[in-house]
Amino acid sequence: MSLIENFRNIFKIQDLRERIMYVVGVLMVYRIGTFVTMPGVDASQLAVGTGDASNILGLLDMFVGGAFSRAGVFALGIMPYITAAIIIQLMGAVVPYFQKLQREGEEGRRKINRLTRYGTVGITAVQSIGFAINLMSTTPQAIVVSNAAFIFTSIIVLTAGTTFVMWLGERITDRGIGNGISILIMIGIIAALPTNLLNEINTTPNAIILLIELGALVLVIATCVLLTQGTRKIPVQYAKRVVGRKVYGGTTQYLPLRINAAGVMPIIFAQSIMFIPSTFGTFFPESQTVQAMTAWSNDFTGVAYSIVFFFVCMFFTFFYTAIAVNPKEMADTMKRQGGFIPGVRPGKQTVEFIDNILTKITLPGSIFLSFIAILPAIVARMGVTPGFAMFYGGTSLLIIVGVGLDTMQQIESHLMMRHYDGFMKSGKIKGRRRA
Repeated sequence: MSLIENFRNIFKIQDLRERIMYVVGVLMVYRIGTFVTMPGVDASQLAVGTGDASNILGLLDMFVGGAFSRAGVFALGIMPYITAAIIIQLMGAVVPYFQKLQREGEEGRRKINRLTRYGTVGITAVQSIGFAINLMSTTPQAIVVSNAAFIFTSIIVLTAGTTFVMWLGERITDRGIGNGISILIMIGIIAALPTNLLNEINTTPNAIILLIELGALVLVIATCVLLTQGTRKIPVQYAKRVVGRKVYGGTTQYLPLRINAAGVMPIIFAQSIMFIPSTFGTFFPESQTVQAMTAWSNDFTGVAYSIVFFFVCMFFTFFYTAIAVNPKEMADTMKRQGGFIPGVRPGKQTVEFIDNILTKITLPGSIFLSFIAILPAIVARMGVTPGFAMFYGGTSLLIIVGVGLDTMQQIESHLMMRHYDGFMKSGKIKGRRRA
């Protein structure tokens, strides 16, 4: 069955068609919101565009689809929500109260989500002050009201805008396909791709060099897909059980451990952490001491920024993997189902064995993920324009690849439930039947 036929099958399923159209509608609302300028700002006096991509604020502008440079109501986007989620998860590792919430199941998750929302409002209110001070310092001619009034309205408008974006992301998660927060970030990044690609074409004098750049981009994308999909299979033997006249078990199955079990979240978290120094610097634009202390964080192509970003990515890869994968829970589930790993005793030894394997595969996975994270800085130093270099790796490419694969798997599951062939015929999903 051709790829075109697979797309036709998507729209044959009413529930899937409604979900996709709902996501498209929400994304249209989000994109329109990025062009709505804040009150008290003369849009004609702003430098419209994605900003300097080599600057950390230009990178933030790309994540929010250009709303930052346009002083839009969605200028801070969803990043305050990501920061709040990081803080809550970090506190869950050290604060007993949050550890208790994590063990309370669905009720605990609801409380954590509520606290994350409250944290988002607080963080956005603080960041909006820095945004207003930075805008008044860099483009004072665009402010048509008093500074005090602009700061006050910025707090209200930007906080409301981020809260609305957070709500849109939750609606996509509940009624659409995939993780809504990640999809909103991906759309903001993709929106900057045409402009940056055209700029790279115009600034590259040699067509052969351009083809080499595009070929290298395809190779990096393929490598990221392999990293995202790579797994280590641990054989699990299930003992035979006789229930009535039937015999169950006695087969060998596999426990898949992903090389990048944390997915795209570590690099999103790491990027949010890297925004903190530059955000702090926006509060004191006239202070040479503060600007000197935060200067390293303003240039993503800098050596200092790349080194810090590399190790922060490694840390969050291990941290999020420890949260996402629980070896003890896996071992207990296998024991209840009568399964065991050949040569390993059930119980504590199984937990230690799984944890050891997970550590061994996460280490090279985290190193490779961190290298991909700083690859745009390396490419930019080789002559590629900073805006286009962002798509050679880093947060941009990994988010696009990770969210794209997750969305395809969501669509795949809907197609398979209704006995349609999916997109990934040569993949690892079994049991397909012709429609």
